[in-house]
Amino acid sequence: MSSAICLLEQTLPSLAENLALDEALLDEAEAGGPEVLRLWEWPAPAVVLGAGCRRADDIHLDACEADGVPVGRRSSGGGTVLLGAGCLLYSLILRFDRDPALNDLHASYRFILGNIQRALEPFISPITLEGHSDLAYAGRKFSGNAQQRKRSHLLHHGSLLYAFDFTPMHRYLKMPQRQPTYRREREHTDFLTNVPIPITSLRKLLCENLTFGKNLRDEMNRSVAKLVEDKFGRREWIQRR
Repeated sequence: MSSAICLLEQTLPSLAENLALDEALLDEAEAGGPEVLRLWEWPAPAVVLGAGCRRADDIHLDACEADGVPVGRRSSGGGTVLLGAGCLLYSLILRFDRDPALNDLHASYRFILGNIQRALEPFISPITLEGHSDLAYAGRKFSGNAQQRKRSHLLHHGSLLYAFDFTPMHRYLKMPQRQPTYRREREHTDFLTNVPIPITSLRKLLCENLTFGKNLRDEMNRSVAKLVEDKFGRREWIQRR
């Protein structure tokens, strides 16, 4: 039987610290630590680039700077996203040997997102898995996902939109140069949607089928501080592309 997955519900004070925490959890798992489900939310607009994204291609930099919108870069792939109130974020660190599907990138998305899809379908329908890593409700995206994969574990980043204000998106994000077919060149406000499920229910639905162990908050603070100093808080990392 697979071991329990630990639950960590924590939002740190800065964007860089939150991005660093996910990598710290992955590094800890690689070193023999537990698998983890982390839930967090960011209360105001913030831009997060995927590991390989280019700032000039994806972001209206002048608008972000003028409005004081922080810009960070996560360690997983995928596209650039805007965070803010009404967006539930989750980070899932899993061993590859937990399930055979996790060894293959595309199969792992189907495995993880399929579980979320089945959990939400009693409340909203139709939900579809679109592209390689999106969940859509009635043809509009409400969940984007990305991964970082190491030797024995993966880090799966995901978002669930439930009360997000899409109005500022055009000011901070450019239209992506690469788009899934189902987007059909739609603007952000026409492409995205919120799921009409309360945040308390969303949190419960993500967690209810897992057995959780110890709280990891205190254990990770030291690792987060070092990763912020060495990587996630450094201009060289954020502006590398």
